[in-house]
Amino acid sequence: MSPETAIAVSNKAAELEKALRRVIRGKDDVVRLALVSIFARGHLLIEGVPGVGKTTLGQALARAIDCTFQRVQFTSDMLPSDVLGISVYSAADQKFEFKRGPVFTNVLLADEINRTTPKTQSSLLEAMNEGQVTVDARSYELPQPFLVIATQNPVEHHGTYPLPESQLDRFLMRVRMGYPDAQAERQILRSEAGVAHLDSLHPVLTGADVLEMQQAVKNIRVDDSLVNYALEIVRRTRESEFLSLGVSPRGSQALYRAAQAMAFLEGRTFCTPEDFKPLVVPVFAHRVVVNNLYASTLKKSEQSDQVLKEIVENVAVPV
Repeated sequence: MSPETAIAVSNKAAELEKALRRVIRGKDDVVRLALVSIFARGHLLIEGVPGVGKTTLGQALARAIDCTFQRVQFTSDMLPSDVLGISVYSAADQKFEFKRGPVFTNVLLADEINRTTPKTQSSLLEAMNEGQVTVDARSYELPQPFLVIATQNPVEHHGTYPLPESQLDRFLMRVRMGYPDAQAERQILRSEAGVAHLDSLHPVLTGADVLEMQQAVKNIRVDDSLVNYALEIVRRTRESEFLSLGVSPRGSQALYRAAQAMAFLEGRTFCTPEDFKPLVVPVFAHRVVVNNLYASTLKKSEQSDQVLKEIVENVAVPV
């Protein structure tokens, strides 16, 4: 890709981010991480209490990139076929016909994913990892680009099924979407809870543009010193006395791709340490497990964040 083309593609990404920020008020960091996820060919897990804009973010992203969008409200009685689809016998044709489920979309919002059973949760593993689903021994390709935005309420745990580590590892990153600040909430109220802005949101990119940007992200240069920097952070998570489970190789790959996407959104063709450092917590926090030796006054959900921050602070930044 020529420098001129790279600049034009980066400008399109900036327009997309600006459009999303007009809808999702006061959450610029969450908007940026959502774009990092899609440009890095990953998936996003959002934790937050009800009503803070998790669903709106998914809808706005789908509209802004002119892609199809499906929302699935997960419940305890859902089956894998409710997500993937099912083969139905046609008496007229005397054969089974596959009826596609909501997973056949560009942006899938898996709302309250921890409310459904592990069997249904695991039905998304192949889709998230390989971009396809297999039903009755036959594989079906998913439309591209494909992004899963899953949400869960971190406060209410009654009747929920926490995601296992293997499922969490499929998400490129996990972010927490808290309450907006006073000024942002005032703007939300003035705009009728953001509905007017969402209805007036016009496509900024096409699905083909997103695929082009994903390819551009692959070409972002990463110096060997930054690779060593990322691997040193990963190594320390595996050796830390405070963690019983460190970051997997899939996790180190996720950080590498996310840093490339961050550099792309900053309009650069190369990575710097500042592309890696702010992504360590959102990319790694859900992949590590804190052991009982780590006693803290912090909430359990924030302990992994603190351990990772301390690890990053103690790793020398390459110059």
